Amino acid sequence: MDNKEYAGFWIRLGAVLIDMVIIFIVLFIPLSFIYGEEYWLGDKFVYGFWDIMLSYVFPFIATIWFWLRFLGTPGKMATKLEIVDATTGNKMSTSQAIGRYFAYILAALPLGLGFIWVGIDKRKQGWHDKLAGTVVLRNTGKESVKFEEKL
Repeated sequence: MDNKEYAGFWIRLGAVLIDMVIIFIVLFIPLSFIYGEEYWLGDKFVYGFWDIMLSYVFPFIATIWFWLRFLGTPGKMATKLEIVDATTGNKMSTSQAIGRYFAYILAALPLGLGFIWVGIDKRKQGWHDKLAGTVVLRNTGKESVKFEEKL
């Protein structure tokens, strides 16, 4: 695990911003064409089949697939981050990926404190990482704090 260190808050935020741009292009522009301006200005919680598919089902499937296949979403790949099992440093399991996805809800609930925790924690784990047993590592291309040192 040479050249790896725990990924901090700011680099992870950058990865999320990249992902948000991709999500906007791939999902929300098509939803705007399907439902029109009502989609953005209306007060319905769900607008129909395509809203459910593109806002909930597709992001869930795509996120889990990217995590398991590439160890991160496109934003994490662009910033050279990898999500791995916190104990072994290997690829996370499917159950860890699903648990991590839903743990985002718990991390967001108390005013995003679970995400801010990344900046405080010694291993740079947010609450979603702690609950799923994962860490996010950054490939630095230089000798740094090794993953094994935490064991």
